[in-house]
Amino acid sequence: QVQLVESGGGLVQAGGSLRLSCAASGRTFSRNSLGWFRQAPGKERDFVAAIFWGGGSTTYADSVKGRFTISRDNAKNTVYLQMNSLKPEDTAVYYCAADTAFRRVPSIRREEYDYWGQGTQVTVSS
Repeated sequence: QVQLVESGGGLVQAGGSLRLSCAASGRTFSRNSLGWFRQAPGKERDFVAAIFWGGGSTTYADSVKGRFTISRDNAKNTVYLQMNSLKPEDTAVYYCAADTAFRRVPSIRREEYDYWGQGTQVTVSS
């Protein structure tokens, strides 16, 4: 049973930083990708960033390029999302997701991710 557990959300002022963590269990992801999506109230769940676990290649949404960094810790089976220079429009529930297909370039499509965490709230005040 695959489990993804997010942590690290909270309230931060604009310009501040947060680091989200996603602890994965239930299988190895050496040939898969893990990604972060976010959903603001009344909006769709949008892609943020993803990483191919095996080679480390990454993909980012244009809105977060240069501000967010996704990384992984093989020993801890954990994926991180370092978020810097946060803006009020980054406010959302952030979800970790796992794509069990083999793709060297991580997908940005929500429907290609098979497992999801419960989400963690990030609120950025102006």
